[in-house]
Amino acid sequence: MKFVSIVIGSKSDYEVMKSCSDTLEAFGVSYEMIISSAHRSPERTKEYIEKAEKKGAQVFIAAAGMAAHLAGVLSSKTVKPIIGVPMSGSALSGIDALLSTVQMPAGMPVATVAIGKAGAINSAYLAMQILALDNEELAIKLKEDRIAKAKKVEMDSMEIETILS
Repeated sequence: MKFVSIVIGSKSDYEVMKSCSDTLEAFGVSYEMIISSAHRSPERTKEYIEKAEKKGAQVFIAAAGMAAHLAGVLSSKTVKPIIGVPMSGSALSGIDALLSTVQMPAGMPVATVAIGKAGAINSAYLAMQILALDNEELAIKLKEDRIAKAKKVEMDSMEIETILS
């Protein structure tokens, strides 16, 4: 069974990353979420990646804050796509996590999204776009979602224009 694997560095990341899992659920995309730390449980992280790949993980999403090496560790252990979600919560409001996630050495790619909730949601969308490369049903759902978003902008615009006139 194909699914998206969400790995969060600590329990404190769950509330933000729930936005990711909620987005996947809304599109009917299978996922699993675990807590595993690049620094505090490196062996667990390594073992999980191997098990997840055998079970059918197609894309990994890694959410971590501060030093944020989780996405890089995942990238070093698999050739599946990795999406990094930098988490805020440090004195630097996630800028440290963003830089740690995005600054990967050549050959160890991590697609990096925005810090926090917007990044969590976008990581789900990016994972689904990757899955949609060979899943026409999911591709159609994503296109319909884009159309609905565009229509909402048009409706909001007409509403504001009415108020202003």
